[in-house]
Amino acid sequence: MHDSIAPDQTSPATPRTGSDIVTSPTARRALASSRIIVGAYFLWAFFDKLFGLGYVVPPEGAWIRGGTPAQGFINHIEGPFAGVFSVFANTGGDVLFMAALLGIGTALLLGVGLRIAAVSGTLLMLMLYLAEFPLINGGTNPIIDDHWLFAAIMITSALTLAGDTWGLGRRWAAKVGDGWLR
Repeated sequence: MHDSIAPDQTSPATPRTGSDIVTSPTARRALASSRIIVGAYFLWAFFDKLFGLGYVVPPEGAWIRGGTPAQGFINHIEGPFAGVFSVFANTGGDVLFMAALLGIGTALLLGVGLRIAAVSGTLLMLMLYLAEFPLINGGTNPIIDDHWLFAAIMITSALTLAGDTWGLGRRWAAKVGDGWLR
């Protein structure tokens, strides 16, 4: 029996680009700007917790000085989900939290791995939303808050290949293809 492969199946397909999805250069720049801003936001949170820059974390609370970035937050959670997050109130939770901030922020800033960054970033935003649960704990809006805005920007960045504009998305796609690592 002779197996035949269609000619288009013998080589990997050329990955799509952001301009295939969003044809307006101005819209692509706006999407790239949003991606970069959210990436910088995550990286700022990482560096503030790592070095204790004095904005949210005082110098004595820096991770490099023995501070506990996740535990400090988790140990002050109030509301219906407080017990759920106690599993992360340890050194492992600190490492996971800091790795998430660094990985998601770097991916968004560089425009690579946006699909994984969008999924993991949205999961992180969901967890932070539940930890601060404004429906019970109060806030300016009992249902929608900035966590959902960040998640929406990350998802939109991944779906529109926003890393191709002002990022390394196209070069990355040439190496990893158009799959989940894109």
